[in-house]
Amino acid sequence: MKFRYLVVLASVLFFTNVNAQADCILGVGVTSDSIISDIFQLNDMQKAKLEQFSTDFKLQNETLNNNLAEVKSKHPQSNVTELRQLADKYKNVMDSMARVQEITDKKMLALFNSNQYELYLSLCKDASRSAYIVVPAVYTDSISNENR
Repeated sequence: MKFRYLVVLASVLFFTNVNAQADCILGVGVTSDSIISDIFQLNDMQKAKLEQFSTDFKLQNETLNNNLAEVKSKHPQSNVTELRQLADKYKNVMDSMARVQEITDKKMLALFNSNQYELYLSLCKDASRSAYIVVPAVYTDSISNENR
């Protein structure tokens, strides 16, 4: 009997995660900062922001992981109703984690120049993922067109 409850819970959790995989995450806070920096050839300002966003993400995610552990350890699991409630609470925390990742990635992507953003779009297309839509930043260099 308890095995059936676990199967129901596992099914709910599995189908919840399938939908989240459609987004093309950059992975700020999850992927090594140096990998993101190297792939997208970030400038010094972007590297500093990446480090800040990564740190902020890790703090928020740690809090959500603690919430998730608390939900799993303290919620009763003796019948189907309690398991559904547990699955709903678990899904809410997982959805919050996905939102934090999306917000963090979008903040970083908004700092990309058009070439960096085009590379991101290309990688997402190759991976058959749905890219986040942002407006890339426009950077001016120190050499004006008049001096060239």
